[in-house]
Amino acid sequence: MISRYSRKELVKIWSEENKYKIWLDIEIAAAQAMEKYKIIPKGVSKIVQKKGKIKVKRIHDIEKKVKHDVIAFLTSITEQAGIKARYLHQGMTSSDVLDTSFNIQLVQSGNILLKDIDKILSVLKRKAKKYKFTPCIGRSHGIHAEPITFGLKLASYYAEFKRNKKRLENAINEISTCAISGAVGTYANIDPRIELHVAKKLKLKPETISTQIIPRDRHAYYFSVLGIIAGSIERVSTEIRHLQRSEVYELQEYFSKDQKGSSAMPHKKNPILSENLTGLARMVRSYVFPALENIALWHERDISHSSVERNIGPDANITLDFALVRLGNILDQMIVYPKKMLKNLNLTNGVVFSQEVMLKLTQKGISRELAYRKVQKNAKTSIEKDINLLDLLISDKEISKLISKKELKQIFVYKKHFKNINRIFKRVFG
Repeated sequence: MISRYSRKELVKIWSEENKYKIWLDIEIAAAQAMEKYKIIPKGVSKIVQKKGKIKVKRIHDIEKKVKHDVIAFLTSITEQAGIKARYLHQGMTSSDVLDTSFNIQLVQSGNILLKDIDKILSVLKRKAKKYKFTPCIGRSHGIHAEPITFGLKLASYYAEFKRNKKRLENAINEISTCAISGAVGTYANIDPRIELHVAKKLKLKPETISTQIIPRDRHAYYFSVLGIIAGSIERVSTEIRHLQRSEVYELQEYFSKDQKGSSAMPHKKNPILSENLTGLARMVRSYVFPALENIALWHERDISHSSVERNIGPDANITLDFALVRLGNILDQMIVYPKKMLKNLNLTNGVVFSQEVMLKLTQKGISRELAYRKVQKNAKTSIEKDINLLDLLISDKEISKLISKKELKQIFVYKKHFKNINRIFKRVFG
């Protein structure tokens, strides 16, 4: 992952140092259990814990010769810890270490992503309540539909990210498994109690049944959740981009004092951060498909999934972390223009009240189809000739016979559209 879109906390999780540290933790935990059950001599785990140091360069140098990362790691540890280190890895297979370690890295990453989501939820809740009754136009197909409030829009995002948090918690739980079951997963050369001890020590659950690997449907679920969260990021980002367009300009990304928007046009203030998030969301979603393809492996194990996970493991988590933090900052610092929202709300001369006029006509005794045609005719004239719909309806003899001028004026009031905002907010925020 390139440093431009990376934060140190996640980069550290996916560093070689952290990976090998987890491998060592797994081997030490397994050795402790083997000592407990008198499978290996006492004192092995203590010596390895004391003398075994992570030397990344040395491991890589050995791997160049042996062409096997776990063997290179074990050789490096043995060089430091001495002859007793030969008891490490008794009855275990490489995937016991690799898969358990990979899951731990996913759990570590997932827990940071949860904190990122918490920040977004906090910002959205605060902003939603601030703009709870700030009128703006609701749009469908990009066209003015009916009035809503900006707070309601933000509350919608809050509810979505609350669901995302629950999804991610479930995905972390799904991936929190450990396999120390040996070649093809039969425990032929290792006591199942070793796995129980390692799982408990590392705060994982023993895998229900492994082949030689932890089944990849678990990982596919985790990465699928990351893809869904990326979709939510893009949804919010796309809305910010639309609302910052010159023709709309209801809000704006924060623009610092010395910031430049264009090398050619000094007036430009572009939604570059939201556009960036749209691109990053595409990247995170692109990692879902190979994760799904990793589910089907040959027999009890092959390594076609390995190269995929070496890429998507760090990239998906690091990118999503960066994107979530950036989105939180955008939402926290965005500039909102309530007056422009109101101006845009009035832009279409009251046609946003067309539904209520139609319903009123049906209550006066005419069919829905006829009421629709009468209102639609006036609404089209209002848009084409830039005339207020209320004035057209008042002057329409057929309509004015059925609905009085006073009744029509009572329809053309924004406040009525917000009568259930408190109810919706109560459902969202409790």
